[in-house]
Amino acid sequence: MNERKVFFVTGAAGFVGYYLSKKLLDQGNIVVGIDNVNDYYDVKLKETRLSQLEPYGNFTFIKADIADKERLMNLFAEYKPSIVVNLAAQAGVRYSIENPDVYMQSNVIGFYNILEACRHYPVDHLIYASSSSVYGANKKVPFEESDFVDNPVSLYASTKKSNELMAHTYSHLYNIPATGLRFFTVYGPMGRPDMAYFGFTNKFFNNEPIQIFNNGDFDNDLYRDFTYIDDIVEGIERLASHAPTGDNGEVKHKVFNIGNNNPEKLMTFIETLEKCIGKSLGKEVAFQKQFEPIKPGDVPATYASTEQLQQAVGFKPQTTIEEGLQQFTDWYVEYYGLKS
Repeated sequence: MNERKVFFVTGAAGFVGYYLSKKLLDQGNIVVGIDNVNDYYDVKLKETRLSQLEPYGNFTFIKADIADKERLMNLFAEYKPSIVVNLAAQAGVRYSIENPDVYMQSNVIGFYNILEACRHYPVDHLIYASSSSVYGANKKVPFEESDFVDNPVSLYASTKKSNELMAHTYSHLYNIPATGLRFFTVYGPMGRPDMAYFGFTNKFFNNEPIQIFNNGDFDNDLYRDFTYIDDIVEGIERLASHAPTGDNGEVKHKVFNIGNNNPEKLMTFIETLEKCIGKSLGKEVAFQKQFEPIKPGDVPATYASTEQLQQAVGFKPQTTIEEGLQQFTDWYVEYYGLKS
């Protein structure tokens, strides 16, 4: 990407949005970041991320909600983005059981507004976040993009599946080049505090036990494809200049997995996290553990096939959980001033 492009990044104060914006700005692109900076998790963390983007002269931040259609349309009219990356969404499987309204508002209405804006102010490429949760409780692994995904087990997963359907329709009707990315458990420094690895670390430092939702069944432990933030960002950045072309009369809409293609047992992940916290602190640590039943909406395994991504842009996530978690715990100890 040599020429300066205008990127419109929604969810710019979020975990993936922040890192993507930073990388695009470092490359000299113009980034217009949008976020409603809601309090789903610690707003201070969102403000810290934004404060690191503000010094860039080619960054503009707008506090707005993608569910506000009129405001969104005006922003598209004003900034005329060439590439839109929609990362604004209400995240979290368990939270969707308690608060379904916000999921419909942000993930369905908000995404519809993005599609409408791309229709009225045509863009070179719309990239949007989907999720590995669309695979539901599929038993066949690794998950491939061609797999049947009509049995979501959470409302969150339903909203992400509906995003893929809506994008396909808008691409078909209005020729919008669109790419959906099914993210697999993204983690790393400055990540989301509602994610397990962050919550486990909080609990350790608060001297509380961690809850592990696998019934203590180590033979049938949960598996997760943990994907480090830098790998996610590189995948998005490479795909940005690879808009679907709609060859052979196809719709200009593609969906890719972005995952580590290397699922880890949850217990292995937890043991690695213990070791990494220990290294960051310079002493041995151990979590207090409580085993509980699997929660509704959780799936037993996530495992990404990344062949299609590799074929499209020659990239496959590589970061090991040892490397990635060490980066996270070093940041955590520093950020919260816990170094003794």
